[in-house]
Amino acid sequence: MKSYLDFEHDIKTLEEELEKLKDPFNKEGISKVDTEQISRIQGEIDQKLKISYENLNEWQKTQVARHEERPKAKFFINNLFTNFINLSGDRKFAEDEAVITGFAVFEGKSVLVIGQEKGDDLDSRLKRNFGMMRPEGYRKCIRLMKLADKFNIPIISFIDTPGAYPGIGAEQRGQAEAIASSIECCMSLKVPIISVIIGEGGSGGAIALASANKVLMFENAIYSVISPEGCASILWRDPSKSLEAAKAMKLTANELFKMNIIDEIIKEPLGGAHRNKKQSVSNTKIVLIKYFKEFNNYTREEIFEQRKKKFLQIGRQKNITPFSKNEGNLVQSDSLFTSFGKNFFKHKNKLILALLLLVIMLLIFV
Repeated sequence: MKSYLDFEHDIKTLEEELEKLKDPFNKEGISKVDTEQISRIQGEIDQKLKISYENLNEWQKTQVARHEERPKAKFFINNLFTNFINLSGDRKFAEDEAVITGFAVFEGKSVLVIGQEKGDDLDSRLKRNFGMMRPEGYRKCIRLMKLADKFNIPIISFIDTPGAYPGIGAEQRGQAEAIASSIECCMSLKVPIISVIIGEGGSGGAIALASANKVLMFENAIYSVISPEGCASILWRDPSKSLEAAKAMKLTANELFKMNIIDEIIKEPLGGAHRNKKQSVSNTKIVLIKYFKEFNNYTREEIFEQRKKKFLQIGRQKNITPFSKNEGNLVQSDSLFTSFGKNFFKHKNKLILALLLLVIMLLIFV
């Protein structure tokens, strides 16, 4: 049974009508299939889908990103790669089912695949902990990423999580340290890392595996430091203000692309990735091949430097430019504070004298 979102009510009605027309066995017995009527209704559905999905607000995109029928990491792994070998355990505590990790073959080359998996039904969602990784999951990924770096194997990660698991046990076993170590590991590798945000990219739980050379994002996916509901609860103490929160956080692919946080938006089929999963896989494959070809011309050191520069550039304003080879040193050109500082040191003695006279006058006349 199909699942529909709040804004898809008209589409649901039309699709139900379409299914009845396609079924020749109705209540009155066998009837002739009306192909013209079917074509007309299908055209209406396509038109409504196009209009609806071209005008989604930030909260509606969040709902699409969380759609239960949306293709998950496991689906991409099964359809993009061959000879996938699942590897388990962090060699310290346990196996984390919220992340699928292993080596596979992509276009004739070995790759390490990491996929945050939410699950497709209730049983698998409970097993996968709704895609919320525990410390042992991040440590498993670190172990395998270092192994991939040792043998010069590229890494592809599929990001789809509301965030890292916030339970007591996870905190006791060092959740924050595991996330920080995963980010550090990603930034230190000298093999290409390509991350694809296929659904939700939530908080440090996502960026722990998305500190990549190239961050790709599905058209209706989201990527943020906190969920809209969580943000609304903190700022307004009212989860119903999720739309306002989603707008303020700029969590959509278009907004993040403008800020150079992501590198490319992967186009979704009409009506979202869940309506045509095979097309979603095909679109992803084309983009992955493009970036693999790009990195074929890079040395290991160049791959490392490209990733470092990418993240150093995030958040820089247009009026901020480096004044030395050291990327950490920045100067703000034509800044109010810069000009004030220059004038202060130029007329320092006069300013101090004027200040002293002002204090004496205040003492005399007050």
